[in-house]
Order: sequence, then structure tokens, then C-alpha cells
Amino acid sequence: MNLDNIKFDEQGLVPAIIQDDQGQVLMLAYMNKESLEKTVETGLTWFYSRSRKGLWQKGETSGNIQKVKEISYDCDGDTLLVKVEQTGAACHTGTYSCFNRNLGENESSVATLFDANKVYGQSVSTILHDLYNVINDRKLHPKEGSYTNFLFEHGQDKILKKIGEEAAETIIASKNMDKEEILYEMGDLWYHCLVLLAFHNISPSELLGELQNRRSGGAYHQFVKPE
Repeated sequence: MNLDNIKFDEQGLVPAIIQDDQGQVLMLAYMNKESLEKTVETGLTWFYSRSRKGLWQKGETSGNIQKVKEISYDCDGDTLLVKVEQTGAACHTGTYSCFNRNLGENESSVATLFDANKVYGQSVSTILHDLYNVINDRKLHPKEGSYTNFLFEHGQDKILKKIGEEAAETIIASKNMDKEEILYEMGDLWYHCLVLLAFHNISPSELLGELQNRRSGGAYHQFVKPE
């Protein structure tokens, strides 16, 4: 990248929009020339903190690093778009994306998934990330009576047991040739799989990235066992 094409403001900063490799916008932060150079040099995102007046590496303490895939800039050269492979949550609140609230909703509530007017037409990636955001929010901000919190409180063994149970129920539904039952049980199975991802601080993007890598690398033969 030719940094001469980047227009830093009077404070020597340029806004950087961070987007994952599935296209979801994760966060907005600021870079100065030094942090941009370190980002290019290390392949990890570095930003300039306006409050602390210094550089910081994303995920340096939390482990939720961002591996840079591509950096581009807009037609005016005054905004960066950084595409990354996100590990864990991008937001300091523990949600996958900082953009998880809808205008007009209660500011303390994370945008919900199962609104009949919103679900249809969304990409699979968006739906999975929205649900994952809710799960992660429960993990960080427990709510009394929450089934998700019940799973986290009882730990890995409980989550794994539920995945096994839901997998078995999905198999039975399939053997019964019952479409509605299949959708219901597989919905339960996917939900519990997302809880397990959150338990391990793994984002849906990492799973989708694994599938995408297999597709682009012609490795789908891994799914097919010889007769």
C-alpha cells in the first residue's frame, strides 16, 4: 500500500472500518500512520487510541486478534476498509460485532434474531452471527432464568450432552420423514453448537471460513468417504 494515497486528518488519524471475511462489519476504529504501518508489517490490526493517546493491538490482552486479509481505501483516500479473519468477539462487550443494536430499540438490548419481519431475506452468516451475539451476551451478562446461562453455568459436559441429545433427536426426525420435526430438532442442534462455539470463544466466521477454505481449495472430498 502506498501510504501517500491516504489522507490523514488534522490529528493524523484515518477511520478504519473492520469487516470479517464473510462481509459482516465488526467495528470502527482509528489508525495513524504508525499503526497502519504496523498493521501492514505484522498482518494484525493495530489502532490509535484517542483516549489513551497511544497505539494498541486488537486482541493483545483478550486473544481476540484480527488477522488482516486485505486493506483498501475509498475514492477520497480518507477511510480504510480492513478485511480480517476475526478470532472470538470483536467488541469489548463480548459480542461478535460492535454493531449489534437496532436504532429505536432499548439501548441495553442486543438486536434480536427471531423477528418474523427480519429473519427472511437475511444471509445464513448474518443469522448465525446475530444468534451468536445473543448467546455471547448471555455469557458475559447473565440473566436469571436464561437457558443459555444454565448451559454455561453447568459447563462443557452439559453442553456436549445436549449436542448429543439434539443430534439423536434430529436423526429420529429424519427417520420419521417429518419436515417440521427435522427443522425443529436441527434448529435446537445448531443453537447448541453455537453455544459450544461461544464456550470456546470461536466465532461463526471461523467455522464458515473453514468451510469456505475447503470449497475454494477443492477439499470437499474430505466430506465424502469412499464406498
